[in-house]
Amino acid sequence: MEKKTPQPLRGAIYTLAQSGTLKNGSIADSAERIVFGAGSEFGDNKVWRNRAKRKTISQKLNLGLIQAAEKKGEPERIRGYWNAYYCQNRVVSHDGRIYGKYCKSRTCTLCCSIRKAEIINRYLPVLQKWEAPFFVTLTAKAVRAEGLARRFFVFKKVFRRICEKHKKRNQRGNGQKLMGIKSLECNFNPSKQSYNPHFHVLVPNEWVADVLIKDWLKLWTRNFALPTAQHKRPVQDLERDLVEVIKYGSKVFTEPDTNKTAKGKSLPNIHTAALHNIVTAMEPYRIFERFGFNLPKEEKERTFKVVPEGQSKEWVFNLPDHDWKNPKTEERLTGYTPTARLLWLLEENMDTDLE
Repeated sequence: MEKKTPQPLRGAIYTLAQSGTLKNGSIADSAERIVFGAGSEFGDNKVWRNRAKRKTISQKLNLGLIQAAEKKGEPERIRGYWNAYYCQNRVVSHDGRIYGKYCKSRTCTLCCSIRKAEIINRYLPVLQKWEAPFFVTLTAKAVRAEGLARRFFVFKKVFRRICEKHKKRNQRGNGQKLMGIKSLECNFNPSKQSYNPHFHVLVPNEWVADVLIKDWLKLWTRNFALPTAQHKRPVQDLERDLVEVIKYGSKVFTEPDTNKTAKGKSLPNIHTAALHNIVTAMEPYRIFERFGFNLPKEEKERTFKVVPEGQSKEWVFNLPDHDWKNPKTEERLTGYTPTARLLWLLEENMDTDLE
């Protein structure tokens, strides 16, 4: 059966802000362009080839999500997926740097990668002061799609109750306040058609780890959470485990690691209908957050500059070429070429039917 590529909604195209007159949604030739932010350095082409890879995966993934949302008649969700699809679709290069606007969507692999780097830079100096940190996993029994939104709600409620209890004890001088960072993840089991939400948590010591597991099991009871499903371990490599925590905020939204697929085994399917269910149920909640401590305040300045005509180039992402191309010269920005395995995964193993 021939695959149908969905078309964007009117007004959904994500374009780069600039001066001059827009023609058919493109960046117009004008006397000057306005570029925002500090831009990204183009000195290392390997970095931008990796971005081309993420962009390719992001567009294919969001097309699958659009199809899943169309089947359920959810126009608002469709608009959000198109926003992610067009993220960084048009960029401008000037003086060794590349400028564009980001969608900040949870289904955009480019934005998730940038968010991960920002979290590492902000949190690693603080976590390095912890003397004996622990990595904790908290989970409960899997649910079907119709129970997923409720399960996320209860997850957040239970964790908040645990933290509030120990905060009050600490204020009365009867105990320690809990602190750490946590992220919310959800796996999909295609054979059982079930979803398994869970928290990954980094805490400063084993006492906090034990308290979290003990109180978690007490509040859920054995009907919903088993001791054998909860895990803790000491942190051996802090940066690695920090990445392990924060990547889960976007794990189901980033590229599959085809390099980990054993030889002779078939590639896994990308279940976009299930992913759509997870995205929808997760929407009201923060995926990554800290608890029990604050970070130093960070000041952000919104900057822009005017680039005269002739000193910049426009690049537009072309999915069939898996790269940004200059509309005038057809020159490619990165020269990225995806592997046959990745193309097979994106073209043949995208499943929009399973729920």
